[in-house]
Amino acid sequence: MSRPVRRRSGARAAFVATVTAVTLALAACSSAGHAGSRPDGESAAGPARQGGTLRYALFYSPTCLDPQQAGEGPDLGVVESLTAQNPSTRGTIVASLATSWEVAPNATSFTFHLRPGVTFSDGSVLTAAVVAQNLSSIRRLGATASHAGSYLAGLKTVDTPDPQTVTVTFDRPNAQFLQATSTPALAIESAASLARTAGERCAGKIVGTGPFVIESYTRNQQIVIKRRPGYAWAPSSAGHQGPARLDQVRIAIVTNETTRTGGLLSHQFDVISNLTPQDESRVRAGGFPVLSRTDPGVVLSLWPNEKRTALADRNVRVAISKAIDRRDIITTLYTPQYKPATSVLSSTTPGYTDLGSDLAHDPAGARALLDAAGWKPGPDGIRVRGGQRLTLNVIFGLPRSLELIQQQLRAVGVDLRLRQLSISELQAQFAAGNYDFFLGNSARADPDVLRTLFSAFTITGASADPLAAALSGQAASLDTVVRNRDAATAQRLLVSDAHDIPITELAEVIAASDKVHNLRFNANASLSFYDAWLS
Repeated sequence: MSRPVRRRSGARAAFVATVTAVTLALAACSSAGHAGSRPDGESAAGPARQGGTLRYALFYSPTCLDPQQAGEGPDLGVVESLTAQNPSTRGTIVASLATSWEVAPNATSFTFHLRPGVTFSDGSVLTAAVVAQNLSSIRRLGATASHAGSYLAGLKTVDTPDPQTVTVTFDRPNAQFLQATSTPALAIESAASLARTAGERCAGKIVGTGPFVIESYTRNQQIVIKRRPGYAWAPSSAGHQGPARLDQVRIAIVTNETTRTGGLLSHQFDVISNLTPQDESRVRAGGFPVLSRTDPGVVLSLWPNEKRTALADRNVRVAISKAIDRRDIITTLYTPQYKPATSVLSSTTPGYTDLGSDLAHDPAGARALLDAAGWKPGPDGIRVRGGQRLTLNVIFGLPRSLELIQQQLRAVGVDLRLRQLSISELQAQFAAGNYDFFLGNSARADPDVLRTLFSAFTITGASADPLAAALSGQAASLDTVVRNRDAATAQRLLVSDAHDIPITELAEVIAASDKVHNLRFNANASLSFYDAWLS
């Protein structure tokens, strides 16, 4: 079964970028190490070893390796950000290139103190001036750095009072910015890297402070990264300090799922991404451990076009949500690695609120709401009002669960038509408003993903103003209690009025040889090779 590709960090200010996030982003992975691993690098195979080449099969071909741009490549360990998130503590912000920071009480000013002695792989030194140059460069990239740009919305000044201190000031409260500084979108590159063209950077000509460097990149075929000697400033959430343990990682682009699975079973690959549910039992039977993690951010959902007459009616939207049997989707199509959606946000996202009871399967309730909205069953079971059939369409990149949802909606009298499109077609159809639903998700380990995503949609009805207030409130407060309260309010409004119709929590499921140890996964849902080693 196919799965959509997803970006590592998918909050968006514009829907064109959201489409890219939904269809091109890297899938999330497990926050745990390899089975049997310990945080200190030891495993059942003994202490961690240095050296070796890990062979990894990636399930899609990246179009851009520069994370500052609309890049959806894997985490290569080439660049790092000012901060990091600890995936084992629900996204606590920890030190990385910055050792400490202060945030103004009104969340308009952020001061970072840089780690001394950090260098880029070209030998240049990390300074406040280089950080400032990166932020300016991101703004100049414009649409090609759309989600990075959304994190910098309202940027007023960037000051560098000394070589190790940088202060970023906004013209409005921007509580999400601290978490944004942990994302690849705001990763810091060297001055020489920034001087290259956007196209060169997409093609892998990027220079960062990370534990790996790009050795070669052949588009649609392979990415090779190698260990950087002398690396000594891993984030505090990492499993060890010092250089990476692997000499090299060879990332093969293998889009065919049968080829990936066969390559693992025949030991051509050490790790494969996007293990499909139908192959999971075969891989386990072969003795290969399986790891998974639920993506943070907005779950796979149907996003209604509320400008359409039928979907401007709350009763119709809520009826469609009630008609979907999320647990049946999981048990029919997936494995225990996957979960039904229990909110707009996934359960791994900071600020998540469990609304599972509000998303219970209720076909009788769905029929009653459609009756109340004036849609009556026609001769073939599809509902009719004023001579018009209740026929709705959904646009999408890859059909995940849609055939089963189509059947579930038909059972209550809704005719759902499926329209699979290319990325460019999705963008064009959205811009023209030529759709009823869009199937999508948006990955980010921060509740502000709700604000940046749903600002791209028209929200109608009585919940529109309270929703806008809640989304603005969580973005303006540094108080975790206040942010979570407002995020919870936003989730309830989105679910209760079906401005978002959650379906399933997305998960990346990977399989690995038992010779691979200490694979770790970042809070932004990307696989990290830094701690990994081979026995």
